[in-house]
Amino acid sequence: MFKINTNYQKLPGSYLFSNIAKKVAAFQEANPDKEIIRLGIGDVTQPLTKSVIATLHSAVDEMADGATFRGYAPDLGYDFLRNAICENDYKKRGCDIAADEIFVSDGAKSDSGNIQEIFSVDNKIAVCDPVYPVYVDSNVMGGRCGSYDPSSEKWSDIIYMPTTAENGFVPEFPKETPDIIYLCFPNNPTGTTITKSQLQQWVDYANKNGCVIIYDAAYEAYISEEDVAHSIYECEGARTCAIEIRSFSKNAGFTGVRLGFTVVPKDLKCGDVTLHSMWARRHGTKFNGAPYIIQRAGEAVYSEAGQKEIKELVGYYMNNAKTIRSGLEEAGYEVYGGVNAPYIWLKTPNNMTSWEFFDYLLENANVVGTPGSGFGPSGEHYFRLTAFGTLENSKKALERIKKL
Repeated sequence: MFKINTNYQKLPGSYLFSNIAKKVAAFQEANPDKEIIRLGIGDVTQPLTKSVIATLHSAVDEMADGATFRGYAPDLGYDFLRNAICENDYKKRGCDIAADEIFVSDGAKSDSGNIQEIFSVDNKIAVCDPVYPVYVDSNVMGGRCGSYDPSSEKWSDIIYMPTTAENGFVPEFPKETPDIIYLCFPNNPTGTTITKSQLQQWVDYANKNGCVIIYDAAYEAYISEEDVAHSIYECEGARTCAIEIRSFSKNAGFTGVRLGFTVVPKDLKCGDVTLHSMWARRHGTKFNGAPYIIQRAGEAVYSEAGQKEIKELVGYYMNNAKTIRSGLEEAGYEVYGGVNAPYIWLKTPNNMTSWEFFDYLLENANVVGTPGSGFGPSGEHYFRLTAFGTLENSKKALERIKKL
């Protein structure tokens, strides 16, 4: 008789955004005349830029010619893209990263979920709370989190690092030393971040205690303040303790075409074993490479025209963030984020739970957001709105909310 991975049975309910989709679909079916504004899931709404589209067309034409046709992509990524990433995202910021330490993938979500496979099941993980659900759920699937307590909404073998208004949304070093630390800055869901010196302290802590930092930098393009690191490799010593995960989804609008990458320095070792070689083995075995057409589009992002277009695209969403944040403040809400990230994190009014406020907003304003409790127990009584909608819908949503 075959057996299943019983760790999957430990997961409580469906994935957060699946639950939201079901609730919204039920409301829409019952209220077909209502116009719903979706400011929940972090999906972009603006089209791909001109440079990217032109490159996609050109790459498609190449695939129609026997002389330029490409089959399987190199499993670790084409050199033209890895070199562009290396030069623009790392060398220009003074980061000591080589092109062959960059692994191209189909997105940050995949890598965030898969990276745990190269670590032993008995590693202790630490996560900020609230946190992007994939970090926790993928480790549950891997058998690393123990048992779930519905009353506290915590896993027995996870170290939680609360990031709330009380500590300025800056995680504190845990009392129990973890093996693997997940950090995401600018943060999803809170939209807040930490200074470069604060990040340096985490790098020093990891090196001192033999920890690995999984650093999610998917939103680095939205950083507007000077004293915030765009990469963890801006910190001294990060090559020996940190893996960085990046995405083309939020900066270039690739949510529908899928492209990302992970950096694993060769200096990051467990004894004599390099994590670089382990990730290369895992990547090569389980992944057939991102499509040539998409990787060419990724390369176009780094062109002079592409960089200008991306700056304008990010600016569009950050204008939405400013609009939402200022509108909520005018309406009397306690608001965070929206300065270095496209997410606005607000305190729910009248001590409502996160899901109560979700229902209240959906039913009375026909606006969809994300309940903070879906990101962890410290997210209760908070709520996330995304700036990835259109400016028109962002303004319209605020008008509705102000009338509540």
